[in-house]
Amino acid sequence: MPHVVVVGAGQAGASLVAKLRTIGFEGEITLIGAEKVPPYQRPPLSKAYLLGEMAEERLYLRPAEFYTNHNITLRLDTRVTAIDSAARTLTLSDGTHLTYDELALTVGAHPRTLPSAIGGMLDGVFAMRDLSDADTMAPAFTAGSRVLIIGGGYIGLEAAAVASKLGLQVTLVEMADRILQRVAAPETSDYFRALHTAHGVDIREGVGLDRLLGDTHVTGARLTDGTALDIDFAVVGVGIDPATILAESAGIDVGNGITTDDHGRTSDPHIWAAGDCASCLYHGQTIRLESVGNAIDQAEAVAVNIAGGDQPYVPKPWFWSDQYDCKLQIAGLNMGYTDVYLRKGDAPGVQSNWYYNGDALLAVDAMNDPRNYMIGKRLIEAGRSPDPALITDPATDMKALLKP
Repeated sequence: MPHVVVVGAGQAGASLVAKLRTIGFEGEITLIGAEKVPPYQRPPLSKAYLLGEMAEERLYLRPAEFYTNHNITLRLDTRVTAIDSAARTLTLSDGTHLTYDELALTVGAHPRTLPSAIGGMLDGVFAMRDLSDADTMAPAFTAGSRVLIIGGGYIGLEAAAVASKLGLQVTLVEMADRILQRVAAPETSDYFRALHTAHGVDIREGVGLDRLLGDTHVTGARLTDGTALDIDFAVVGVGIDPATILAESAGIDVGNGITTDDHGRTSDPHIWAAGDCASCLYHGQTIRLESVGNAIDQAEAVAVNIAGGDQPYVPKPWFWSDQYDCKLQIAGLNMGYTDVYLRKGDAPGVQSNWYYNGDALLAVDAMNDPRNYMIGKRLIEAGRSPDPALITDPATDMKALLKP
């Protein structure tokens, strides 16, 4: 029977092996993870888990016995150090070797760090990507402590929200002209700037970090505008990079992530990729989607194809972020938008921003507006674009837009 090895025990890897068994694959399955714990959810790490509202066991995607009961070999605390694609053999961190028939790389991404030359390696400087990161930084989140958040993307804003809720003094710096500049329209940036300011977060836009200060532990920061801050710790949220080193060393094509075709296969016919590490095709463009939804859907499509199916992966982008009492839900991708149309809700803090390229609907940012998020998502997936005048008209029955 064929042996499928999946490297990377995150959301994508766990979804892939589970799907293989669901569709009746009877061969051998091995899931290899670098961490010591079973596959778990990552989004709550910077939210409920850091707030102390979720126990570690509740993070697990499935109980440990699931893998045993479904005849899936789960090898934790193990890294793959090399791939011999000709021999279809992996070298593991314990010096042993493992042979595969089909290999899937679901190795995720790594948080970008600050250079040591500007204090990036000082104690008290944290990044958020995995459970150990959250456990390491959690003791620093004590009321009255002074934290500097570096980066005004979703990770930075979520960390700022948690710190504010726990009673810390929070300063957030964003080098770009505005928070969320890379991923959202000014209207969405304005919404979240106001939300954080109302909770006491000191947001400084158009200002970068010059360097962190301290001998061994960070004690301060100097900003690019010359401002000096006294801080107790710092959280770095300046983006992630796909984990491609293993693929590159095996001679697999890499661009923006591990390059895959529309079935999830890499340039090696027996090696596949899914999740944050992998590229995919969306409306003729090669992109990476850093989201739970993509990790699940892409991995499940790859599982079907590994098992002999013929299922092209068609991305249906959706994302979310929880900050304070606001749930942001995003459908679609706003790449290339020319206009943004606001639909106001019937309560404070409820609104949705609709992105268009000319007459074509691209994406929706919905703040505390799950109904219009779902309507927007269905419209985008169906390739339908309502007249923007209907979107902005409070009298419009939005659900009627879904009718043929």
